Amino acid sequence: MLLHRMPNDLPDVKSYSIILKSFCDDGKSQRALDLLRMMRKKGSDHSPDVVSYNTVIDGFLKEGEISKALDLFHEMKQQGVVPDVVTYSSIIDGQCKARAMDKAEGVLRQMLDNGVRPNTVTYNSIIDGLCKARAMDKAEGVLWQMVDNGVRPNTVTYNSLIHGYSTSGQLEEVARLLEEMKTQGIMWDVFTCNSFMEYLWKTRRIKEATEFFYSMAEKGHKPDVVSYGIMLHGYATEGSLVDMNDFREQMVRDGVVPSLSVYNILIGAYAKCGKMDAAMLVFKDMLKHGVNPDQVTYLIVIAAFCRMGRMDDAMDKFSEMIDMGEPHDNNVYECMIKGYFRQGDLVQANKLFTEMKNKGIRHRPRKGNERIHNMFDLVIGTGMA
Repeated sequence: MLLHRMPNDLPDVKSYSIILKSFCDDGKSQRALDLLRMMRKKGSDHSPDVVSYNTVIDGFLKEGEISKALDLFHEMKQQGVVPDVVTYSSIIDGQCKARAMDKAEGVLRQMLDNGVRPNTVTYNSIIDGLCKARAMDKAEGVLWQMVDNGVRPNTVTYNSLIHGYSTSGQLEEVARLLEEMKTQGIMWDVFTCNSFMEYLWKTRRIKEATEFFYSMAEKGHKPDVVSYGIMLHGYATEGSLVDMNDFREQMVRDGVVPSLSVYNILIGAYAKCGKMDAAMLVFKDMLKHGVNPDQVTYLIVIAAFCRMGRMDDAMDKFSEMIDMGEPHDNNVYECMIKGYFRQGDLVQANKLFTEMKNKGIRHRPRKGNERIHNMFDLVIGTGMA
């Protein structure tokens, strides 16, 4: 606030905007808002302009304070400051990230009605939000609107659509968009390459996927941890544990640090084959590198031990999971109950069933088995016996 206190050389709005940005960059958007309102009281050359408001709105959105950002958006209009493309794009992006797509589309319509032309960033936010909501037809519609309005789609635009179709299992659409990018001269990035590689694995074109992975660096796209994860998952799905392990060793040689997702892939692959010694070595390596297991990790390990009848080991991991504060839902309880039931330990199975009920963790019965009265109904109803 030093500039504000200088008696004969008060800063103008541009100088204040620098301070506003500094506050927002430090995660202190509320202090930035206080300063903005003080600027408004000073008036004249100190009155906040659209850049000032954009800075604070963006700050609130980055802090997840969407309601404060929206309040300020309405406040700026009441103060006669006209929102520009940056303002609208920020608000739209915030609404999309909050999964409020109807509101985001409403702001887009308001933007167009007020004669503000959306840019690539604006359209990309809407398209990405719709793709994440699995509204692929609407996302394609916005793409055509984007093109009709003379705004050229870029790599980010196509990546959102490709990811949306891939997640929805519409692999033909993925292939179409990848080819469309080539024909329109839109450059691929690592995300695009990963999407293509995932597409090749899903269509069981294993050799092509492997060859493409090794060609990425030559094309200027250094594989990231996601790239390695896709390859490892592919080998794991195929049951090619030797290839998977070789690739894991290469990952280490290349200096790529495995993520939790990668560790879960490796542990899951070994556990699926009953190779629990190998799975637990990976588990220990994960802890050694400071990566904490999550609910998925524990469920993979516990389920494998239960299948093998190693209930003491399963209980050790179940207890560890609770001690670590990891959420434990009906899936892990049912897994444990199933394991004890198969071992003939009905006392321990019923104890866990009672514990599950006392914690308010509800069984989610399969269709046709909606009424579950006791542990035995649960075991029989879910095919555990």
